[in-house]
Amino acid sequence: MIGYVTVGTRDLQRSAPFYDALAKELDTPRMMESDSFIAWGKVEGAAAGIGLTLPFDGEPATVGNGVMVALAARDQDQVRRLYEIALAMGGKCEGPPGPRGEGFYAAYFRDLDGNKLNAFVMG
Repeated sequence: MIGYVTVGTRDLQRSAPFYDALAKELDTPRMMESDSFIAWGKVEGAAAGIGLTLPFDGEPATVGNGVMVALAARDQDQVRRLYEIALAMGGKCEGPPGPRGEGFYAAYFRDLDGNKLNAFVMG
């Protein structure tokens, strides 16, 4: 259903390594980039991608209240690794890895610009 999501950044070069590290763990390469954006994803297949961009209007990037990007993990170990990578790259904890109801395991964190993400697995 979701083709891709885009989050804003105030500093593309500062924030890109954060997403490079998460994408590496998810085996998802950079697929497009320019001076104002970078996109990670796979051209073939149904997996959704994520983009990091300087806002088109030239205004500072802001965080959407209630907006979150969820990264699908293979298993609980990968959820924990993604969370640890995010924090090691300067992200902030929004909820450590653990069960969040029956059949749902997740960890929540914010990127360097304050965008909220999670890593999750069902089952």
